[in-house]
Amino acid sequence: MNLPFLFDTHTHLDSYKFDEDREAVIERARAAGVQLMVNIGFDRETIPTTMALAEKYDFIYAAVGWHPVESIHMKPEDLGWIEALCNHEKVVAIGEIGLDYHWDTSPKEVQQRVFREQIQLARKVGKPIVIHNRDAHEDIVRILQEENAAEVGGVMHCFSGSWETAKLCLDMNFYISFGGPVTYKNARVPKEVLERVPMDRLLIETDSPYLTPHPFRGKRNESAYVAYVAQAAAEIKGKTMEEIAQITAENGKKCFGLE
Repeated sequence: MNLPFLFDTHTHLDSYKFDEDREAVIERARAAGVQLMVNIGFDRETIPTTMALAEKYDFIYAAVGWHPVESIHMKPEDLGWIEALCNHEKVVAIGEIGLDYHWDTSPKEVQQRVFREQIQLARKVGKPIVIHNRDAHEDIVRILQEENAAEVGGVMHCFSGSWETAKLCLDMNFYISFGGPVTYKNARVPKEVLERVPMDRLLIETDSPYLTPHPFRGKRNESAYVAYVAQAAAEIKGKTMEEIAQITAENGKKCFGLE
């Protein structure tokens, strides 16, 4: 049986939730056809564990950045650390970065400053950016425009905004990525947006161990389940799952410079 070529463009395999069975989780992903992954390091603890995974497995790449929820803890030397890591052959993006107005852990002005600094760094080192956006659509788009993020582009990770927001991001050279929520029966808006996103700008992801797709919702997510996201996207787009897998994998390789 020929497996689909799946690319999980956003996962957190270094999470403590995988400490008991990480090897088995990776093996299940490979058995499901997941041939490339980008693991996300987003703070002082997860950047080293992400780098260790990327160095151990040839099919795992790293994105490094500072999560908006953690932005209150970011020091100037941390930005220098991220810049230095961008010279590593396995680091393909800066992220996840952005704004999160849901969790009240870092003041908005601090989040926005840290977000701008990392966009500026991405332009300096020529890396795409991976965007975390929760309840902050207008400010995300405005800051991306003001900081000329179109110069590097990147990924709108687990996109939850409207088609109008998606269009503005597409105009700035971003790919639109979808995860488990597009498999939920009540997820009308993400499905409508996915239907309209051009095929050459579509990505899929798990965000594991979070945002588990149906029929495993409520349990720990893992990279193997990106196949369920691909299946849902195929049904929405009127394609086969294999076609979606191939197209999104090629898009991911192009986005992250893995061609």
